[in-house]
Amino acid sequence: MADDSAFPQQHAKPVLDDEQERQREALRDSADSLARLLDSVVHIPGTSIRVGLDALLGLIPGLGDWIANFIGSTILLLAVKLQVPKIVVVRMALNMGVNTLIGTIPGLGDAFSIWFRSNLKNARLLRRYTSKRTTHATPGDWLFAIGLLAGTFGISIGTLALILWGFKALWNT
Repeated sequence: MADDSAFPQQHAKPVLDDEQERQREALRDSADSLARLLDSVVHIPGTSIRVGLDALLGLIPGLGDWIANFIGSTILLLAVKLQVPKIVVVRMALNMGVNTLIGTIPGLGDAFSIWFRSNLKNARLLRRYTSKRTTHATPGDWLFAIGLLAGTFGISIGTLALILWGFKALWNT
């Protein structure tokens, strides 16, 4: 008899009923809507450029980028609720972190936010990784996501503190 341990076990994925799938689609739609609001809600007349609240809030030095990051983190929470793999959540958090850090550079940061569109990228990742995934998030997944969000907010707050320190240094000279 052949050794069955040499062959990987096949695990059946739980089947979602229509109501569960409607709820998951509603969460994906929420992520898409929030991403559009943050990255592409306003069309600049005469151009093909679209901007969102992320770039507009970025006009408020330091604080605006922090607020946009806070709002955009909702997409990360939806990703955890929809059981997106942890590594994808890390990628999403990195998108937000890069956008927030570069967004703090006056002028260049706003242009980068318009080009980079981290929230739309994250909504696409969420949709891609939830179209067939049917497992449930564990308490470890939630702890991981909360820790990741705390780290992202820590970076944002550190950036804000650095900007405020820079303004104070300029003011005192």
